[in-house]
Amino acid sequence: MAAGGLKDLVKKGLGLADMEFITGGGAINWFPGHMAAATSAIRGRLKLADLVIEVRDARIPLSSANQDLEAQLRSKRSLVALNKKDLANPNIMHRWTRFFESSGKDCLPISAHSRSSVSKLLELVEYKLKEVISREPTLLVMVVGVPNVGKSALINSIHQIASSRFPVQGKMKRATVGPLPGVTQDIAGYKIAHQPSIYVLDTPGVLVPSIPDIETGLKLALAGSVKDSVVGEERIAQYLLAVLNTRRTPLHWRNSHNSRTEAIQHDAQEKVDYSLINLQPRRKMPNKSGVLYVEDLVTKVECALYSTLSEFDGSVDDEADLEMLIDQQFEALQKAFKIANKGPEARLMVSKKFLTLFRTGKLGPFILDDVPDSNLPQ
Repeated sequence: MAAGGLKDLVKKGLGLADMEFITGGGAINWFPGHMAAATSAIRGRLKLADLVIEVRDARIPLSSANQDLEAQLRSKRSLVALNKKDLANPNIMHRWTRFFESSGKDCLPISAHSRSSVSKLLELVEYKLKEVISREPTLLVMVVGVPNVGKSALINSIHQIASSRFPVQGKMKRATVGPLPGVTQDIAGYKIAHQPSIYVLDTPGVLVPSIPDIETGLKLALAGSVKDSVVGEERIAQYLLAVLNTRRTPLHWRNSHNSRTEAIQHDAQEKVDYSLINLQPRRKMPNKSGVLYVEDLVTKVECALYSTLSEFDGSVDDEADLEMLIDQQFEALQKAFKIANKGPEARLMVSKKFLTLFRTGKLGPFILDDVPDSNLPQ
């Protein structure tokens, strides 16, 4: 399906043209009042930073950028850290790194929870700061990014690495930088290198994502950077189904479904209460059973979507047909999740469970954005 067709569906077929975003300045916005001061403070700190690590979600490399900071970042040494690479499609990740490189930006896919991955990021930071070592005895690195891209996880990993390199600061609640020329108060951070002294600020801050269009807003919501309550779980789930169907993704699940079905030997007699939030059992039980439960659930979901799409005699390129298919898939998913409720309550429960599977990577790795330059080598 052409990109324009999907956008039309997003606005018309899914009834999202009237999404209750607060608009201002022509761009869609959700701007909680308490974030205004935080954004202003981040802009002030950016002026002091010698290098900026811009954290983005690897599943939405463009949509998770904060466009309001673009002009300010262009004047700074910066690099893009594509976090959550384990949730992103590895087969096309190289195209994104090439895209950023062609745009003059250093880019590194990372997993913020991996020490080796974060260590590589810090090596790149030190390399990029080599040219200013002779001029500045103390250098500041700042981490920025929209909500839920993994800034806090990255800061925590950096803190652990910094504590092992410089044990003294590991015993302190905060390692202090300064005093710095032109700064009236010290700035808290963690030392990651010596000669010169390089510090990473320990407060990542909160940035409000710029949302230039509805589809960008839906991608941010799907990745968790915009609260579900702003858009609504059902609408987000509808969008996810639209993306999967227009990409024909469920048709590719057939082989994995067959092999997984043969491997799973799940005891249907065992009743286990699983948390909707993270699909983990509420009571302790053998790890193997928990894994089999989730795999069995994923198999049923994939089978439901594969069956509905493969048997569908309409066209996913037609808005009305696709909307009809999505309604059928909600019913199939309700059976797969064994939800007895009816009406809106059932669709809400289906949406929440389906989104949980996607966000935890159980449905496989995805990159929702398209690489802008189609001429890049594949």
